[in-house]
Amino acid sequence: MNIDTLLPCLRWIRETNSTTIKADFMAGLTGAIIVLPQGIAFATIAGLPPEYGLYTAIVVPILAAIFGSSHHLVSGPTTAISIIVFATINNFAAPGTPEFIGMALVVTFLAGIYQFLFGLFRLGSLINFVSHSVITGFTAGSAILVITSQLKTVTGIEFPKSESFLATWRDLFLRIGEVNFYTLSIGITALVVAILCKKLFPKLPNLLLGMVAGSLLASVLQSHTDAIRFVGEIPSQLPHFVIPSFNTSVIKGLTPEALAIALIGLIEATSIAKSIAAKSNQRLDSNQEAIGQGVSNIVGSFFSCYAASGSFTRSGVNYEAGAKTPLSAVFAALILMTIVLSVGSLTAKLPTAAMGGIIFLVGFNLIQFGQIKEILQHHKSETAILAVTFFGTLFIDIELAICLGVLLSFLTFLARASNPYITSLCPIPTPEGKKHFIEVCDEVCTECPQLKIIRIDTPIFFGSVTQIQNHIARIVESDNIKHVLIVAFGIDSIDLTGAEALVHEHTRMQKIGGGLYFVDHELTHHTSPGHQHLIEEMGESHIFSSKSSAIQSIFTVLEPAICNDCSLRIFEECFPKIEDAGK
Repeated sequence: MNIDTLLPCLRWIRETNSTTIKADFMAGLTGAIIVLPQGIAFATIAGLPPEYGLYTAIVVPILAAIFGSSHHLVSGPTTAISIIVFATINNFAAPGTPEFIGMALVVTFLAGIYQFLFGLFRLGSLINFVSHSVITGFTAGSAILVITSQLKTVTGIEFPKSESFLATWRDLFLRIGEVNFYTLSIGITALVVAILCKKLFPKLPNLLLGMVAGSLLASVLQSHTDAIRFVGEIPSQLPHFVIPSFNTSVIKGLTPEALAIALIGLIEATSIAKSIAAKSNQRLDSNQEAIGQGVSNIVGSFFSCYAASGSFTRSGVNYEAGAKTPLSAVFAALILMTIVLSVGSLTAKLPTAAMGGIIFLVGFNLIQFGQIKEILQHHKSETAILAVTFFGTLFIDIELAICLGVLLSFLTFLARASNPYITSLCPIPTPEGKKHFIEVCDEVCTECPQLKIIRIDTPIFFGSVTQIQNHIARIVESDNIKHVLIVAFGIDSIDLTGAEALVHEHTRMQKIGGGLYFVDHELTHHTSPGHQHLIEEMGESHIFSSKSSAIQSIFTVLEPAICNDCSLRIFEECFPKIEDAGK
């Protein structure tokens, strides 16, 4: 393992110059302004003091940039992870208490360990098999929970703790007369200003301006009521070193929840990095990304950071702002550090109602209405995954909902993999006088009554081989065809179970005077046990490098009597055989 593998940052550092550094600095400046209100809001959602969101936005992006693979992904606090952290730790301690904070750091460390091991053992690619509908369903359900959690700060009504979201909305309806219109007006003002700024001035930090508007209104109304609560002053200090409390019972209780956080974090980061890489034409390493996320969470837990992942908003803005290398994320963190040291006391004037209004908007923006509509209209299996995760998040338990969604994703993948795409082929003439093979359709071509040509475009493994065997059996029994030619260019792997099953079918067909044949010029060069077993048992005489050579060889063992009565003549070999038969 070379040094570039251990420290991927060494690759992009070599690419930096005065032009890229300038572009990265400007993108970092934009990112720092955006993450300032987000960090405070997300920490509030997680049940942590505001400074923990900012500490996470300072430390985590630097580490993720150094050890990750994406040039544009910006890591830090996110809504989804914040919700899981709150839901997880809320079962053990009261939000904001030292016990709650300590457990948040422990679960962050454990999630980082999971992620690091995923990358170390090259399991990062497994995340690709988790449907994005898990994230879509989880975030939609989380959005409702986020909005519900802020009703008390905006309305001024104290709802019972640990109450379900349905019970909270029911209580709001029944106690509508208790709404404090001072706090409600502050929350609505922050929300409306943020929305209008986004529509009218999209380049301005709309969340920050919404908070400022709510704070100004609160300063006016403060003399008329004592119901207005404030976030409080953020310590003007850098993230400090702290050792998480590695209590055995705490670790045991948080280990399952940490896995859910790790999975969602990796899915978020990987999907965001891939979507931006598609625009920037960058190649990503899923395993390195897992290592980057793992290291940032492990080390971050020792510097007052809670669990983090890739941020869709900040990563998208980072790319659109012209960032060239991960140095932009480092600049954003350093600029934010300067802001925290300079203006931390200003949050003492930030009303919680304004923060609640902003979190309303953050929660609403989590719901991907277009994507949900697309899934519901066109994808039945994805709809099931979406529904399980969404309703599980609302009514059961966030961690269990995620695990169920991930499990259903794997089961759906296995179901699809076990039903391989198999199509029949037939030849049609080309202007050059040659034969071109296409998928069978009645309007264009017909098939040989003695030889079936099929194409399989999937790996043949223990999960899919039964369907392939059944397909071949139907050809033999229903169509009364004893010779089957498999075009195997799309079969990139065959395991031992698959090879044994194919040999079994070949032996069965040989007993009735037929056989199984393969076309693949690379098949004999594969060294896997499955390929070798297939070649040894069937012999290279049944494996061909081209369709023409295969048909020419197979034609010699077809029954002449059937050929004599056949008028289709779909192969070139048909003509001389019929002529010979007439002599």
